[in-house]
Amino acid sequence: MKMQWTLIAGLVFALLTGIFAVINVDSVQVNLLFNTVQIPLILLILGCTLIGGIIVGSYGIFRQYRLQRENKQLKLRISELENSTSTYSSPDSYTTTEPFVETEPDRIAQTDSIQSGRKGNSADTL
Repeated sequence: MKMQWTLIAGLVFALLTGIFAVINVDSVQVNLLFNTVQIPLILLILGCTLIGGIIVGSYGIFRQYRLQRENKQLKLRISELENSTSTYSSPDSYTTTEPFVETEPDRIAQTDSIQSGRKGNSADTL
């Protein structure tokens, strides 16, 4: 829907510019820094409008290209992340042939780390 309104606005602008150019057909003097020329005002108006359109269109194409390139890079990054998470979340990667046996030093280290986090707090002030 936005594209349709943009197209309609562009056509209205082109129509108004064309009418304005046709009304102004007198010859004017244009200073080009190194020389002065006489050209019809209609050509000057239409030429400047055309140059402006080319500049705006070029910027739009450049911006579209940049967004497409960024979109492509982000899609590649997403697929890389999905592939890396699928390798970690597969059930086969967590199964081992040896059963997990908690040893006494592991239990003591775990208890010590819990108690070291509670230092300064007595049991009845929690």
